Amino acid sequence: MVLFDWAIGLLQDLLTFFYGITVSLGIANYGLAIILITLAIKLVLYPLTVKQVKGMKAMQDLQPKMKELQEKYKGNTEKLNKEMAILYKDSGVNPLSGCLPLLVQMPILMGIFFAIRDYQYAHTPSFFWMTDLSLPDPLYVLPILSAATTYIQQKQTTTDTNQQAKIMMNLMPLFIGYISLTFPAGLVLYWVMSNIFQIAQQWWMYRGAPQK
Repeated sequence: MVLFDWAIGLLQDLLTFFYGITVSLGIANYGLAIILITLAIKLVLYPLTVKQVKGMKAMQDLQPKMKELQEKYKGNTEKLNKEMAILYKDSGVNPLSGCLPLLVQMPILMGIFFAIRDYQYAHTPSFFWMTDLSLPDPLYVLPILSAATTYIQQKQTTTDTNQQAKIMMNLMPLFIGYISLTFPAGLVLYWVMSNIFQIAQQWWMYRGAPQK
């Protein structure tokens, strides 16, 4: 936790800053401030998001050829590794390209989690049907949206149709929705809005691309 203290403090200051903007506009609202900070974070991280999503897509597009090599060189690990390296080189794909950007983002992602969860609101933060964003959503609307938007966001970049991928794509949204039932509504609002912005970004990145 100490490792992310700097990020938590900075992000809480930013949340206070965006709340101040809503105050100056005459619509003081912490829910709107959370949406604004979510948008700001997604815009700052957009270059990394592009690398991450395209790296994951490229790896998924190689899956059929990778499976062929795994079958062809089954039992010959050394030869398989050499052929896989050649495949990556010829395809211009870095197998770590989808992971490294995510690792760079981790301090911010972890920081925003604790920043919103532990934020000290100046007054009771209400937002639409929620009387207090520091408490779980009483109507479970946000947990349902967190599961739905997570599923859509995953499906946009998932081309692998094997059974394991399908199971993960179905279980992850359910898990996110389940844990969101007990999380502060402000935190779940951030997750939902982050997913929505991510879906929009991914649509923008792949607009006009041929569907596989």
